[in-house]
Amino acid sequence: MRKTIYALILVTFTSLWAVGQQTGGTALEQGKFTLHKFEQPIGEETYEIRRDGDSITAKIDFKFTDRGSPVPLTTTFRGAQDLTPQAFEIKGRTARPVSIDEALTIDNSKVHLRSRDKQTDSDSPSSPFFTIAGYAPTTMQMLMVRYWATHGSPTQLATLPSGSVKIEPRGQDTIHVGDKDEKLDRYTVEGLIWGRETLWFDTNRNLVASITTDAEFDHFEAIRDGYESALGDFVRRAGSDNMSALADISKGIPGSHSPTIAIVGATLIDGTGAAPVVDSAVVIENGRIKAVGPRSKVKIPKDANVVDATGKFLLPGLWDMHAHFEQVEWGPIYLAAGVTTVRDCGNEFEFITSVRDAIAQNRGLGPRLLLAGIVDGTGPLALGVQRVDNPEQARQWVDRYHDAGFQQMKIYSSVKLEEVKAVADEAHRLGMTVTGHVPQGLDAFQTIEDGQDQINHIHYIVDIMHSPFPKDMNRIDRMKATADLNLDSPEAQKAITFLKDHHTVVDPTMALFELFGATTAKPPASFEPGIEKIAPELAQPLTDVEPPSERSEIGEKVFQKNIAVVGALHRAGIPIVAGTDQAVPGYSLHREIELYVQAGFTPMEAIQAATIVPARAMHLEKDTGTLQKGKRGDLILITGDPLADIHNTRNVEYVITNGTMYHTAELWQSVGFKP
Repeated sequence: MRKTIYALILVTFTSLWAVGQQTGGTALEQGKFTLHKFEQPIGEETYEIRRDGDSITAKIDFKFTDRGSPVPLTTTFRGAQDLTPQAFEIKGRTARPVSIDEALTIDNSKVHLRSRDKQTDSDSPSSPFFTIAGYAPTTMQMLMVRYWATHGSPTQLATLPSGSVKIEPRGQDTIHVGDKDEKLDRYTVEGLIWGRETLWFDTNRNLVASITTDAEFDHFEAIRDGYESALGDFVRRAGSDNMSALADISKGIPGSHSPTIAIVGATLIDGTGAAPVVDSAVVIENGRIKAVGPRSKVKIPKDANVVDATGKFLLPGLWDMHAHFEQVEWGPIYLAAGVTTVRDCGNEFEFITSVRDAIAQNRGLGPRLLLAGIVDGTGPLALGVQRVDNPEQARQWVDRYHDAGFQQMKIYSSVKLEEVKAVADEAHRLGMTVTGHVPQGLDAFQTIEDGQDQINHIHYIVDIMHSPFPKDMNRIDRMKATADLNLDSPEAQKAITFLKDHHTVVDPTMALFELFGATTAKPPASFEPGIEKIAPELAQPLTDVEPPSERSEIGEKVFQKNIAVVGALHRAGIPIVAGTDQAVPGYSLHREIELYVQAGFTPMEAIQAATIVPARAMHLEKDTGTLQKGKRGDLILITGDPLADIHNTRNVEYVITNGTMYHTAELWQSVGFKP
């Protein structure tokens, strides 16, 4: 029955496109989409499709402003009457840190591609293909699905400049818009982004809504004019598709589940700081550590699934303390990297609670999720829809997050000081803690004094280590002054003492800032080997970097200074917790702790920054963070001694969580990565 319905949808879709081609005149179509991030409108996309002789052309302007930064993108497309591509050009940005400049033409079965200043020629595909370069602009996805529907609806559609997509009809949804209900055809698309997108089309083959993620992995929504009131419904229905994807992934990797698991023969690094135990044994019963120590002193139950780990090293599962778990593919990726607990630092409420609950109830694959509920105020740097513009709103949002099981609150960049205090007071009353940014116009002294317990990103700490910059000082000069920061100055020492006295926890996100500073002279692969193994859809946004400039050269000096700051904080006893803010999925947590060693941590201290120190910061040290009797049985088995070389934490072969043991190669492969 489902196949019959899908077939009818495609026949209708194809017929309507054919009718559209018979209409007279030069201008065929035009439209506008409102662009959103985290359901907040941030820009728009306009398009016009015209007939040009025997061809059809589309001109598309896509632009949004994300937290004060403009993200413009222009795209042109030319195709035959049946949309077979003839030329395509895209130039601009697809996210704040991601630029693109590509053009291609197809003639005489040859593809001529320009990517920035590099030219290549190749044969055009022999099967149907379409030209598109990522999630944006939305109009290109509309044209792609039209082309697919009128060219046999292939299981895989080749795309140029690279890759392929899988387009799948998912049935029909009735959407309430204004004072009427409208039936829309729903599709999912895989291959343009890392993961799955959901699209809806009306009966006139117009794309109505796209729910996706952008090149920063953030939730992104494009809604056609006239359908804005249904945004929440589209997001909810796309969430259902994501849960289906999570279930599909989970079924494909069952792992090895046993009520009792005994890991014997490994060298145990328990995370407490104690000396390693050679030839150890750890017994896990119903997801908890029942016994741990030298194998000669641990009784192995007769019914245990015994794992011989001779020659391996056994560590606590790692933590990522700055995650944005915005698509279900993060679940297997985190586990593959040995991360068994993550703190999500801001997400769409309905999505993240659904994913958390699915994982907790063994309906989905992923690490334990601890949640920080994001709030922001109205302003040019605002993010999301959770506004706290007065104390009453602040208390209301804290209460809502608390009631939904969130452990923390997160302050974003436009919250006023009065509301920071209101959030902190209510959170503390309810037993929650407060993390976040330092809002625009404030400094960390102020927000910490008013109750902020933790700070995300190292630059907010650096900002209080020197005298305030003159307001008219340009960005380059500010960067130069930061690079010259004297950590022995009275201002820097005052900041360090203040942070220590207030027991402030810092997650620096150093790996993220290193990635932001990559250039063609210092490409991402030169410091992050995981780049060579990422899913193909991530290659362009993560590896296409710009040539070095004066700003990037000064930025490298600032980065090195920030490493020194992290080292100074650590030596002063200020808790540093490892977090990535996404960066390179799976791999950047390891890069983060490698940078801590560069800052002066011992390898053991760097490992603790991703295990017991986060557990203490979240008040969960009695439950997790070290391999001790009674704690959660979250463990990783790695090859190579991480105390001799911190890079060996990357060599995770097996991860154990919730009583299930997973081979990491299968986890990587399940979401398109190389093992």
